[in-house]
Parts: sequence; C-alpha cells; structure tokens
Amino acid sequence: MASERLTVELGPLELRTPLVAASGTVGAVWEWAQVADTGVFGAAVAKSVSPEPWPGRPAPRVAPLRTGMLNGIGIQNPGIDVWADENGSRLGSTGVPVWGSAVGGHPAGYARVATGLEGVGVSAVEVNLSCPNLDDGEMFSFDPDRSAGVVDAVRHAVAVPVGAKLSPNTPDLLRVGAACVEAGADFLVLTNTVFGFALDPETRRPLITGGVGGYSGPGLKPVALRAVYETAQAMPRVPIVGCGGVAAGRDVVEYLIAGASAVAMGTVLMEDPRAGTRILAETERELERLGVTRAADLTGSVRRW
Repeated sequence: MASERLTVELGPLELRTPLVAASGTVGAVWEWAQVADTGVFGAAVAKSVSPEPWPGRPAPRVAPLRTGMLNGIGIQNPGIDVWADENGSRLGSTGVPVWGSAVGGHPAGYARVATGLEGVGVSAVEVNLSCPNLDDGEMFSFDPDRSAGVVDAVRHAVAVPVGAKLSPNTPDLLRVGAACVEAGADFLVLTNTVFGFALDPETRRPLITGGVGGYSGPGLKPVALRAVYETAQAMPRVPIVGCGGVAAGRDVVEYLIAGASAVAMGTVLMEDPRAGTRILAETERELERLGVTRAADLTGSVRRW
C-alpha cells in the first residue's frame, strides 16, 4: 500500500496517491483491476457513458504512432442504464475509488448520466466537456456558458464531487475553467487529447476512418502541462488533475510542481496495464531525490523567472 507521504487532497477528495487512471483507458475499471495493482492509484475513472447508446465510429478507429496514439473511437458505450446494470455491482471489488465519466448532447443528458453513476456508487463524477455539442458539432468546452450550464446541471443532480474535464483545443481555457468552477465544479481535469491526423503513404488514406482524431502520448505533455501551469497561476485555489503524456515518475512530479494536485495517466496504461506500479515507485524516488517530505508539498511550487 502507498505511504502517507503520497496522500494528496483534491478539493473534497483525499487520494491515497496522486495517481489517477484516466477515463477511456481502463474500461469500466473492474476489467483492468484483474491485471493491475490498483492499490498504487488514488482513483480510476471509468470510460465515458452517455444517456443513450452511442455506436462510435467504424473501424479502424485507433492507430499507434511512433510516439503515442491517435484515436477516433467516438465514445462508444451502451448508455447509462445498460452500463449501470452490467458494471455497477462490480465497482466495489476494484480495490480503488472509481469515478464515473459523463457525456451527453445537452445539460439534462449529462445530469441523467451523473445520477445513474452516483446510483452505482462512484466516488466522483468527471464531466467530459470534450464531447461535441450535438446541435452544431462544437465541443461544450469551447464555450464558457455551455460548459457552465452542463456543470451546473450535474452539480444539482448529484452529491458526490464533480470535476470538469476540458480539451486542450479550447480557445480560451482559462475563461472556460473559471466558468466551470463558478458553476460548481470541485476540480478541473487538464486535459484531454489534442486534435491530430495521420495517414498511410501507401494507401494515401487516414489511419482512422474519421480522419482527424485525438492524439495522446508523450507529445501531448508540454501542451497539457502548459494548461495546468496557466490555470494554476490564474486560479491558484482551484484543484487540478493534470493529464497528458505521463509515462514516468518525473512526469508526475513536473505536473505537481506546475500546479496539479493529482496526475492522471492513460496511453501508458494501454501499453502496459501495470505501469502504475513502476511510475509510483519512480515518483517516490523523485521525492527522495528532491528532498521533499510529501508529494502534496510540490503542488504549485514552480519558480518563475
């Protein structure tokens, strides 16, 4: 089990370690828990769920790249009712606090999903605002008012902590983040995948059917780290989960210093479901090397020139 020096606070949540398994990379968590040491994580986030079934994009929709991966899965899921029936009773056996992730086409849809997730015992709800608005195809996270409307609906629907997950493609991330916090978000998750594209020179076709998809992996880290740093500087009291390109303990430490209270990892867990054990051990060694007593002491300790 993790030591007390690794315990961190994320708003109203206390996490036994700063590590969080990111949504979309560990399924409904219980499957992943059968092969991974979940005890090294402070939380794990189940794959996003919508009010009604979403079919997702046709294959191929995932493509490995030289560094990282491109995906255009389209948040395939069976809808909250079926998801809760199939997975709800299994969440308590995972050995880690499970957060749910909600998506939808309008605020009421998000609220319905959040209510269903709370009903099966999730310890927090992550609001995935990187989901396109179905009316005009624009992400909720591109617009402060729309984002605030979704967070407000979820906040009034559930009693568990609520986090808002934003996209690095958001034109004015600080305005959107502030709007989400004002609407009731207990913490922000920064960030999701960034728009990317890849093709096969032989066939001259994109590697995924949708063409443009979400890029994740090491190359995303400077982009997401910038989002964490700028948000923490502008809103130093807002709890942040940093996410993007985490593959080693040093990455975790850098996110903490930039202003994150916890750090999520995704693509690395798809490559190696057990990577969290290694990364937490590396994080502890980094703390010792830096002479830091507690991981939480690093949060926001960046020194400006």
